[in-house]
Amino acid sequence: MSELVFFSGTMDCGKSTLALQIEHNRAARGLQGVIFTRDDRAGEGKLSSRLGLVREAVELVEGMDVYTYLVDRMTRGGRADYVIVDEAQFLAPEQIDQLARIVDDLELDVFAFGITTDFRTKLFPGSQRLIELADRIEALQVEAMCWCGARATHNARTVGGEMVVEGAQVVVGDVNRPAEEIGYEVLCRRHHRRRMTSATARAGVLSPDVLPMTSG
Repeated sequence: MSELVFFSGTMDCGKSTLALQIEHNRAARGLQGVIFTRDDRAGEGKLSSRLGLVREAVELVEGMDVYTYLVDRMTRGGRADYVIVDEAQFLAPEQIDQLARIVDDLELDVFAFGITTDFRTKLFPGSQRLIELADRIEALQVEAMCWCGARATHNARTVGGEMVVEGAQVVVGDVNRPAEEIGYEVLCRRHHRRRMTSATARAGVLSPDVLPMTSG
């Protein structure tokens, strides 16, 4: 039976790499899928991983009806045995409903990949709708790590190495950007709450963990 599966995790935990692996495994068995993406780091119409792998994809733009697109493609003789959607958190809730319709009406598996919460720890609307509708939710087993060595659970937006908590929900960026640019960093909850990035830690910011010492 076909399924809508949501693979979730923080940035830098291998979501796009897994999407590419799923595509490779199915293609090796003679199946042909349709890959959608939105605002990939490599540019429009690309599915890329930080390992350097890149695959052509269909850019799922705002307002696009993904169900209608797929039906039109198949009507014109295009083949679709499954669907992969990367950066699914950027989709509108109605587009997630369309993915569910692809599963139910066209009986195709849909594999959606995305992060659940933004830099403010608020759910992305697309991810929220996936949580509500998905047949199965899979947390990726490759754990990203905070600069302190703990498991990273939150995504932080940085400007000049400093964590920011205000601004538009969607600003395209990536980890490992130059400090002066808008970038992202994965942190554990403790350091996300304290707004301590690797840059501020290196700068010698006194951690609240350190208790004051008194003599005598």
